[in-house]
Amino acid sequence: MAQEQAQRATLEGLLNRLNDLNAIGASLSSERNINKLLESILGAAMKITNADAGTLYLLDAEKQVLTFEILHNHSLGIRMGGTSGEAIPFYPIHLLGKDGQPNHAMVVSHAALSGETVNIPDAYIAAGFDFSGTKNFDAKTGYRSRSFLAVPMRDHEHEVIGVLQLINALDEAGGVQQFSEDDQKLLESLASQAAIAISNRRLISQLEELFESFIKLINTAIDDKSPYTGGHCARVPVLTMMLAEAASRTESGILKDFKLTDQDRYELKMAGLLHDCGKITTPVHVVDKATKLHTLFDRIQLIDTRFEILKRDAEIEMLRASARSPLPLEGEGPGERVIEEDAIRAAYAARIKQLDDDREFLRSSNIGGEKMSDADIENVLRIARYRWRNAAGVEEDFLSADEVENLTIRAGTLTAAEREIINHHIVVTIKMLESLPWPKHLKRVPEYAGGHHERMDGKGYPKGLTR
Repeated sequence: MAQEQAQRATLEGLLNRLNDLNAIGASLSSERNINKLLESILGAAMKITNADAGTLYLLDAEKQVLTFEILHNHSLGIRMGGTSGEAIPFYPIHLLGKDGQPNHAMVVSHAALSGETVNIPDAYIAAGFDFSGTKNFDAKTGYRSRSFLAVPMRDHEHEVIGVLQLINALDEAGGVQQFSEDDQKLLESLASQAAIAISNRRLISQLEELFESFIKLINTAIDDKSPYTGGHCARVPVLTMMLAEAASRTESGILKDFKLTDQDRYELKMAGLLHDCGKITTPVHVVDKATKLHTLFDRIQLIDTRFEILKRDAEIEMLRASARSPLPLEGEGPGERVIEEDAIRAAYAARIKQLDDDREFLRSSNIGGEKMSDADIENVLRIARYRWRNAAGVEEDFLSADEVENLTIRAGTLTAAEREIINHHIVVTIKMLESLPWPKHLKRVPEYAGGHHERMDGKGYPKGLTR
């Protein structure tokens, strides 16, 4: 009877541990933070085997080393690595010796190299492995490392990605015992699930990193369109997250219930990175329009040339007028010719001064300040009515209709049509982002990115949204 009860208790205990294993497997698949994931794996391994201590190693395939990621020891109260904030002060374990040969002297390196589980009843009397590091640790801390269980973690391609090592299996009385066959099977099952969870998390992280890098690549191309807006696409996500974090920390007022989750943060960050992706279709000469007359070049240079032509015309007219003035009769002195020539030269000087003043005025207007007055606009229209002859000898207005439109922009350097082109980038942004098959946790990226020019009073664009 007692034997049956003992067997029943053993079966119930095993069943409970299997249930724990299933629950752990489900929780591992949902954890997004890699450090929390690794801690959960080691914690679960120690729980289902009732181990006193354990270490989780990950393989660095490039360097051929096993790095300490998480280290726990209940008896010593040690928690290192992961989210603990305390670094693990141990060097990585090399898979190859200095001679280039496989390092089978260490338990964990042997498990990684062979792909086999290592179950040791007592490290101090075990043969075939180097436990000098373990003994040094015990001597310094007063701990006694006895039973060891090292299990390689294999991914979906059957490649070893790390090792779970547990130390000192405890019985119900707290005594140290060997890890049982059931312990080994449960840990091997957990190691398999853990490897897949780690691989999935790594794959997701790599895809996220690739996606984010691709976005930044596009943003670099957009920012490089203009030295005047360079860095904008990089700054906006940073400022966005600063504002969002400040709002999330608010404890009073209308924002007191606004709290960001990690998922919210990532979604908002993506929206910030993509907010201006539509500018990839905006013409460079519009994005880079530094002055009112700027297209592929600053057309103020053409107007400067016309002023020089008008000044030459004025000089020619002055010389012709001087040539037409009557010569004085003998003995009459300078007479009317001198007086008329003085008037001609005075008129010429006044004309040159007027043209120079008009030229400087247009150059100043071309810069595009905060506000252009009605008087300034009238002055542009006055200058526009000057007449000049082009290279074909055809007389025409000094300023074209397009030049007048640009030079009379009241604020900034963009015409209404160009402003519409710039504003259209947000329509393109929305169209581009809505065409992508966003996963559930990023569904609102088009909405967030597409609303960055909206205002609570309804005066924003493109949809004129209100609060």
